[in-house]
Amino acid sequence: MKQKDYAQILLRLSIGIGFLSAVLDRIGWLGGPGSHNINWGNWQNFLNYTHVLIPWASQGLTSFLGLIATIAEALIGALLVLGYQTRASAAGAFLLTLTFICCMIFSVGMKAVFNYSVPSVCAGALLLSAFTDFRWSLDNIVKTSDSILK
Repeated sequence: MKQKDYAQILLRLSIGIGFLSAVLDRIGWLGGPGSHNINWGNWQNFLNYTHVLIPWASQGLTSFLGLIATIAEALIGALLVLGYQTRASAAGAFLLTLTFICCMIFSVGMKAVFNYSVPSVCAGALLLSAFTDFRWSLDNIVKTSDSILK
């Protein structure tokens, strides 16, 4: 076992679970508004926060962008946890968190960006996208089975 194998699985799982946790929070599956360690607790609170991040957008556009972000986070999170299409999923996580950073800087300020450790997740996703082998992943199973079949 190489140190990079441990590093990439920890990075992949932490980013993936982090994305899934945020999705479960905003749909209320982890607890309601005001519950311990819950940011939103329901969809409307999430949309209200989304509007804070993109104040120039109409309510309709905010709802649409919030839905798109949620679908992207759920898909990317699940793919990272499974280790399938890992490089592309990590690149998607990088772009999504970079977008989030830009929105946060212009709406709530630089301090909030670091309070939520978004730059660390963004940099971690970029680093993960640079890996080519993912030992404990569906990608590795597919790669191994392809080489056996040839």
